[in-house]
Amino acid sequence: MIQFKKLQFLFILIFLFSLVACKKDKDMTIVTQNDKIQLGKKLFFDKGLSNPIGQSCSSCHSPETGFSDLNHNIVSEGAVDGLFGNRNAPNVSYAMFSMPLYYDNVDSTYVGGFFHDGRVNSLQEQAVKPFFNPLEMNIENVSMLISKVRNSNYFSLYKEVYGEMTDEDKALKNIADAIAAYEQSSEVNPFTSKFDYYLKGQAVLTAQETRGMKVFTDTAKGKCANCHIIDADEATGKVLFTDFTYDNIGLPKNVNNPFYTMSANYNPLGASYVDYGLGAFLNNSSFNGQFKVPTLRNVAISAPYFHNGVFNTLEDAVHFYNKRDSLFPNPEVSANVNKTELGKLKLSSQEEKDLVAFLKTLTDGYK
Repeated sequence: MIQFKKLQFLFILIFLFSLVACKKDKDMTIVTQNDKIQLGKKLFFDKGLSNPIGQSCSSCHSPETGFSDLNHNIVSEGAVDGLFGNRNAPNVSYAMFSMPLYYDNVDSTYVGGFFHDGRVNSLQEQAVKPFFNPLEMNIENVSMLISKVRNSNYFSLYKEVYGEMTDEDKALKNIADAIAAYEQSSEVNPFTSKFDYYLKGQAVLTAQETRGMKVFTDTAKGKCANCHIIDADEATGKVLFTDFTYDNIGLPKNVNNPFYTMSANYNPLGASYVDYGLGAFLNNSSFNGQFKVPTLRNVAISAPYFHNGVFNTLEDAVHFYNKRDSLFPNPEVSANVNKTELGKLKLSSQEEKDLVAFLKTLTDGYK
């Protein structure tokens, strides 16, 4: 009996020790994930990483504008004065919910991917591209980036999360991983719009906002929800306001895009340059002019609109969807234009205003 009690006591001690060890491991996991997010945030906002210094990820993706260009530029200026990319900076918020690019045989469309043309398949891949783009952060090579991180005031945090930098390729993956962790955090994807509180029964839409939502969901009139899905996503339970597909909506060329004035080193075609979007990436003209359907979350604060920043106000963007075929210039890419879901919606001016009012309920930070 005494021996049995000793064994019982020993088993209890082992059990208690295992509980403490599990709790410790769990706490360490939580701390590590939080540290990774904080490291990613520091990398995201570090203007010392560019060449020359002065530009960070946040320079083109500011939290004040739904993680799009803070100054509402058509295209963002790079770290080198006077150099511009060819496309409007997309919102980073809610990008995490995209999937890798694939072809949907049922709907005959590509789905997913990152950037306007779906050319990469993960947040990690997306995070590193601007570092080495001469029109963006202009870092010459991986060694330069790693040297900058080594000399940063948060390198000790990097080492806490990932350990020493002993391999450049692995270090680059770690940097991308940390930035992606931040871009997946609730700070970047808060779901705090009036619409979100409305769904939870904690906010009431005005009469105009309600009318606008009706236009938005009307499959015979507004048709917005055909692509900007208002139903909760099956995988996440969240309303994402995109189906992640691609479309040529018939946008006119934006003649004010500064990319057209770039030197031949960066834009050999000058003003004759045409952005074929997904078609160019796939090298398949059947998809020329198609660009990824963006989320409409924070759309009211992220002007200008569309991949070429051709419209400066939400009102103009809505009016284009309604009157494209009668009031606007010809499309920059005339092939594959969607002529069934926009262009002649026959919305009244009041319905346009109501729709804008509803779209404004999608801005995060509602109180």
